Amino acid sequence: MQFSKFAKRFTEHSGISQLMEDLGDAMAGDQDVLMLGGGNPAHIPEMLAFFQDRMQRIIDRPAEFAHIIGDYDPPKGDKRFIKALATLIRKEYGWDIGPENIVLTAGSQAGFFLLFNTLAGDFDNGVRKQILLPMAPEYIGYTELGLTEDHFTANKPVIETFDDNTFKYRLAFDKLKIDKGTGAICISRPSNPTGNVLTDDEVERLSALAKENDVPLIIDNAYGMPFPNIIFTEAGLFWDKNIILCMSLSKLGLPGMRTGIIIADEEIVDAIGQFNGIMNLALNSFGPALVLDLVSSGEIIRLSNTVIKPYYQGKAERAMSLLKQELNGVEFYIHKAEGALFLWLWLPGLPIGSEALYERLKQRGVLVLSGHYFFPGLKEDWQHRHECLRITYSMHDDVVNAGIRIIAEEVKAAFK
Repeated sequence: MQFSKFAKRFTEHSGISQLMEDLGDAMAGDQDVLMLGGGNPAHIPEMLAFFQDRMQRIIDRPAEFAHIIGDYDPPKGDKRFIKALATLIRKEYGWDIGPENIVLTAGSQAGFFLLFNTLAGDFDNGVRKQILLPMAPEYIGYTELGLTEDHFTANKPVIETFDDNTFKYRLAFDKLKIDKGTGAICISRPSNPTGNVLTDDEVERLSALAKENDVPLIIDNAYGMPFPNIIFTEAGLFWDKNIILCMSLSKLGLPGMRTGIIIADEEIVDAIGQFNGIMNLALNSFGPALVLDLVSSGEIIRLSNTVIKPYYQGKAERAMSLLKQELNGVEFYIHKAEGALFLWLWLPGLPIGSEALYERLKQRGVLVLSGHYFFPGLKEDWQHRHECLRITYSMHDDVVNAGIRIIAEEVKAAFK
C-alpha cells in the first residue's frame, strides 16, 4: 500500500513514538520495567481521591452524567469550564481576558500541532516560516509536528556549571535571529526535558523581541502556574496580546483526559476552534467536568501549591541526592532541578554516546530517554546532545531509586 507524504511523515520512526510505545508497554506489560523515561505524572493519593469523589458525584447526578457522555460540547470546549478559568485567571493575575481568549484542545500535543502549522510553514506570498526554539534542548514532542521540512530552527544555550555537580542553561540572546522567516517563538517553562525555568527577565526580553518583530511568543506552560505549579524557584507568569500561553490538565494527574488549554488573542482562539470542529467535531467533556469545581472555587491553586508542588519537589531532591551519590567517581553534571518531572544528566565525554547507553539500560530493564532526541531544529551535530539523558522521577521512589542505581552502574562501566 502506498502512503501519502503526509502519512509517511508521521509513520517514520520518531523519538516521541518510541517514548510512548515504551511507556505504554511498561504500564501495561507483565515484565518488571523501571520506567524512568516517560512524562507520566505520579498517582498522588490526595489528587486521586478528589477525582474519584468528583467522578462519583457526576455518576450520582443523572442529568449531569447524561450531558457529559451524551452531548457534544462546542468546538472551543466546555463553556462552563472556560468561563470559570477566565474568571480565575482575571482574579489571580489581573489579566484583561475573557472566555473569548480561551480554547481547549484534544491534549497539548494536538494544540501544538495546530499552532505550529498555523504560524509556520508555507505562506501564500511564497515565504516559508519556521518556529524558533531559542534554547535547545527542547521538548521531544515538538520534533515531528511540522508539516514542512525544516519547520524548526534552534539555538544552543550558554552552559553555566557549579561546584555541586549541577549546571544551568542560559538563553544566548546575542545568537537569536528573528526575521521575516520567523513564524513564532516557542519555549517550554519549566522546560521539558531539563527542568530549567527561564528567568522572568529572560521571558520579558523574549516577549519584547517577539513584539518588536510582530511574531507570537508561545509559552508551553504544561508544568507551570497557576496549575499544576511544578516550579521550585521564583518565577512569574506572563501573558499579553502577543503571547500564546498553553496549559494542560495532564500534570494535575489527568493525562488520560487529553485536555489542552490555549490562552491567546481572539484571532488565534477562533482559528483553533475552527480546526477543532473540522478535526474532532467536539472535545472530551470529562476533563473539564472533573476539575470544574476546583477551578470555580480556586481550590485548584491551593492544591497545586500545597499538594502537587511539594510532592514533586521532595521527589526531585531525593532523586538528585541519590544520583549524585551513585555517580561519585565519574565526571557528571545534573541540570538544576527548577521544575517539571525530570532530571537532565550530562556526562561530558561519554565514550559510547547516549543512544548506546539508552540501549544498555533498556537491556537491564531501565527505560530512560537519550538526550539526542531533544534538539529539534538544531542543525549542527553538537557533541553535547549525545552526552545527556532525561530521567523521570515521578514514579514510585522504589522504582526511581532502583533505576538510578542501575544507571550509575552502566555509566561507570561506559567510562572504563
